[in-house]
Amino acid sequence: MATVFALSRCSISVWRASDNLLNRPPVSFARSLKFSHRLIGNCSIAAAPFVVADDEKYGNKQVISLTPRIYDYVLSNVREPKILRQLREETAKMRGSQMQVSPDQAQLLAMLVQILGAERCIEVGVYTGYSSLAVALVLPESGCLVACERDSNSLEVAKRYYELAGVSHKVMVKHGLAADTLKSMIQNGEGSSYDFAFVDADKRMYQDYFELLLQLVRVGGVIVMDNVLWHGRVADPMVNDAKTISIRNFNKKLMDDQRISISMVPIGDGMTICRKK
Repeated sequence: MATVFALSRCSISVWRASDNLLNRPPVSFARSLKFSHRLIGNCSIAAAPFVVADDEKYGNKQVISLTPRIYDYVLSNVREPKILRQLREETAKMRGSQMQVSPDQAQLLAMLVQILGAERCIEVGVYTGYSSLAVALVLPESGCLVACERDSNSLEVAKRYYELAGVSHKVMVKHGLAADTLKSMIQNGEGSSYDFAFVDADKRMYQDYFELLLQLVRVGGVIVMDNVLWHGRVADPMVNDAKTISIRNFNKKLMDDQRISISMVPIGDGMTICRKK
């Protein structure tokens, strides 16, 4: 009886792990979803799923697929400042909290700013300020971040945390339509004077934001576009709502744009890092 129970328990564990993963939305570019296995007692269970590109010319490279357990491990290796954790936890209780970038995304943005040695930055779409605060924290004392946000309620939260973190002197808050703010900055002669920009705002405006930011960012500067994978919908030809089509078309234009070098990174909901040539 004990042996039968043990086998049944193993079967159930394997079935649950496989069922949870295989019932996720399919990835159109993947030829197969496979599992690496490890032996625990007499039971072999799925440890880490991975995908393989459909085109064999990529050499059957196995790319790990993030499971909740693996993502928890990633998050456990993020150095999140206490003030950012406090803001994240407060935002988690608010409506629209899914708009907040993840801690691993914010850490990458901050590192890009540090690698660039950036002093002048722009953020389009602030929400409650998690990503902008991450950037402001690593800017030098003389640094400046122009933070564009149209929602006054979420902006009040962001401003409160800028004060708490002691970085409000680095952040120039612009309440209103971001496109208008960016156009005004260009008209004021600020073209090619910024080092870094991050966009996480209206997806249907991405191309407009990008063109404006390309005028404001210097040669060698970086523009990061968020949500370029759009929950995987961009890879599904059966999904054709306005926002998905907009992001899909935007991604295609970035791919063809010779004014920049790019790298699409599957972190969070997908980010494309663009460096101005």
